[in-house]
Amino acid sequence: MVWMKRIGLFLIVNVLVMVTISFVTSMLGLRGYLTPYGIDYGQLMAFCLIWGMAGSFISLMLSKVMAKWMMGVQIIDPTVSDPRLRELVSMVYRLSDQAGLSARPEVGVYESPEVNAFATGPSKSNSLVAVSTGLLNRMNRDEVEGVIGHEVAHVANGDMVTMTLLQGIINAFVMFFARVIGYFVANALRSNDEERPSYFVQSMVVFVLDILLSILGSIVVAWFSRWREFRADRGGATLAGKGKMIAALESLKALHNIGPAHEPENQEAIAAFKISSRRGGFLSLLSTHPDLDDRIAALKAAQL
Repeated sequence: MVWMKRIGLFLIVNVLVMVTISFVTSMLGLRGYLTPYGIDYGQLMAFCLIWGMAGSFISLMLSKVMAKWMMGVQIIDPTVSDPRLRELVSMVYRLSDQAGLSARPEVGVYESPEVNAFATGPSKSNSLVAVSTGLLNRMNRDEVEGVIGHEVAHVANGDMVTMTLLQGIINAFVMFFARVIGYFVANALRSNDEERPSYFVQSMVVFVLDILLSILGSIVVAWFSRWREFRADRGGATLAGKGKMIAALESLKALHNIGPAHEPENQEAIAAFKISSRRGGFLSLLSTHPDLDDRIAALKAAQL
């Protein structure tokens, strides 16, 4: 079952993170940042950078495996007998060559009624481009090529690695400021007869700040993600043709312009992989994809 796979994968990733970071911090002698005289800021920053970056990079290294496992992506053999799938592979290869990639991405398909596609992988030379059966069934050839151009542009731009670096840095700053503020709050609240701040109070303050600052950090990450989507649209237009890229976005708008109440109940897509987004109010700040109308308008106004 899908939920069992997700829980299992979550536990495996977290165990890997814990074991790896514990080993690295032990080897580097980063065993604590609190001293009898207060915070060792250098030690704390090194600690936060390792913890913050490690989780992001481990997720990046496992991204293709996660996609195949969680989404049920089936890799397409270039010699497959199905002409539609063979054409899809040929399309990805051709656009990848145009983009100057040193290694062609793996091409996959997964069962889902949702019109969707995504690109993932730890590097430009080790990537995956996958599309849903819903997209293949509901889009024409030119529209599919526009979507593929967009995803290949993500690979060519190195967006997966860039997003990982940004998320890792945000994680590190969140951890750093949460622990510094937590220490001073706990110190301010300690009673006169206590030699040191309450560990319990400090832990609770850090826990709350980790959540609140992570939300603020997510706004920064989401903003950058929206910016890279506009850039991938331009890249897709350069590779596949501006008309095909606009046609793909307009088709997505027509297919997704029905509101949440009409979306398929059995959507399997991971939110970060979606090629379209529709949010309002505060949630728009956390959206990783711009509104389709904005993307279409920006592409029409672009001089390529």
